[in-house]
Amino acid sequence: IMLPVILLLVGLSGLTLPVQAAPVCKRVKLLRNNSANVLKGFSLTLTNICTLIMFNTSVEVCDPNPCQNNGVCEVLESGGFKCICKEPYIGKKCQDERNVCKKVKCGHGDCVRTQEAPFYECKCRPPYRAPTCKKASACDPSPCLNGGKCVKGRTRASFTCKCAENYSGRFCQVGPNDCYEGNGESYIGFVSQTVEEMECLPWNYYRIPFKEFEGNESIGAHNYCRNPDGDREPWCFVNDKGNLRWDYCNVKPCSEPGTDFPSTFSLLYKCKNRNICSSVCSIKPSTAPAKLQFSDCGKTQASMIAPRIFGGRKSLPAAHPWQVSFQVRSKGSNGSFSHNCGGTLIDSCWVLTAAHCIDENEEVSVEMGGVNLEKDDPAKQFLEVEKIIVHENYTETPEALYNDIALLKLKAINGRCANETRSVRAACLPTDSFPDETMCTISGYGTTEKEYAVSPQLLDAKVLLISQKRCMSRNVYGNRLDDSMMCAGYMQGKTDSCQGDSGGPLVCQKAETHYIYGVVSWGDSCGKKNRPGIYARVTKFIDWINEKMRAA
Repeated sequence: IMLPVILLLVGLSGLTLPVQAAPVCKRVKLLRNNSANVLKGFSLTLTNICTLIMFNTSVEVCDPNPCQNNGVCEVLESGGFKCICKEPYIGKKCQDERNVCKKVKCGHGDCVRTQEAPFYECKCRPPYRAPTCKKASACDPSPCLNGGKCVKGRTRASFTCKCAENYSGRFCQVGPNDCYEGNGESYIGFVSQTVEEMECLPWNYYRIPFKEFEGNESIGAHNYCRNPDGDREPWCFVNDKGNLRWDYCNVKPCSEPGTDFPSTFSLLYKCKNRNICSSVCSIKPSTAPAKLQFSDCGKTQASMIAPRIFGGRKSLPAAHPWQVSFQVRSKGSNGSFSHNCGGTLIDSCWVLTAAHCIDENEEVSVEMGGVNLEKDDPAKQFLEVEKIIVHENYTETPEALYNDIALLKLKAINGRCANETRSVRAACLPTDSFPDETMCTISGYGTTEKEYAVSPQLLDAKVLLISQKRCMSRNVYGNRLDDSMMCAGYMQGKTDSCQGDSGGPLVCQKAETHYIYGVVSWGDSCGKKNRPGIYARVTKFIDWINEKMRAA
């Protein structure tokens, strides 16, 4: 018996893999108990070896500390680890924040996060008082600043601030020199209203992804407008009938920006749709060949903060520069175009979209470069569509849409179609397949073939690529799918699979380059279990796309 024991000790001394440490020590302990007399002289040695192994395990699994937000790492006997989270954090690695405001009612106020227990408080809107924000007392104390006088209204909850000269704002908080330089990233003024005169939410409001702004000293427990992400000007979040939205702020620039002559695309669009006429309206489309190639594809110049996902997070300008709004109006109509579907810019003069978006009785125009359909934005470009090419084998059945893909050829103006800018770029066509379970992005204004409520604001969401085998299983879509389709989303069901437009992009990233991998096509309801979204598989149509672009 001694020889196997000696061999066992030699083997133990060479162990280096932490994951094996605890199981080996359990086996040694069992052997020692069963052979006490034989191993009597080796007990101390075995104990020391196991202690050393367990110590090394502790160092390996907890160094560096895998627990986030100051969580404490605890080694388990199995060789793994457990994170002891500090309030209010939860999750395996303390990566998530508990919704401390879930059951809190703040009356006429907002539930905001705080740094100390219970990690929330009700931020009351004047004249309502803490802690519940239900009792009002106008002008007691006065909320008016900078010498402003509080004037009571007819009810206990009504008042106005009569501001001193050169001061403005609901509470006279905005001084005469309150303005922003450049794009307002350095702005630390006191404007707290949007251009639509909606009151801004506090930045520590519980639904705002506050952690994304960590390290930005201008963001804190206040509701003043800021520009933490390099947008074009200061902005803030607002509560719009229960929905978290964002908007630019009613804050003035310190110096008037230069007035560039409007782009031909913008003026042409305005002439056609808003009866704004000028000499440029007479410009005729050039017959010169359009510029077909941008300098690059699949690259973005988005800001430092990642694009914010639907559910209160805005899509940043230039985060999805290939996003196109496919807009329609009845043939022969003089009315305005309205958003109908999404599309993807794949070249200066070409947009990829879904075949089921095409209606022969409609005129088509495209808008690109912006993030809000209802806002004027100098980054926007508007172009007419010269030609529509629907896949010859597109078929619509009650069960599915087959070969659901189409191309829009844009009309060139003075030899050019879309101008390549920070906000307008092409997505790359894929050269290879992405593996299943790859996390990709869909974006759009929330229109699908079954959901017609349009968000004026560009939304985005993350989805997982799901294997064809799983999508074609009996409890999912079965034989309704063919190789022209792919599915992506979440098998357990999530609403974000409905936030893309029909015809809009599913984009996957590799080596900092974005590829248009799917075109939003169809699905069985929204966010339903075992019913992920169905997309036209772009890799299936690469030859068709290139052939049509060359022929045109």
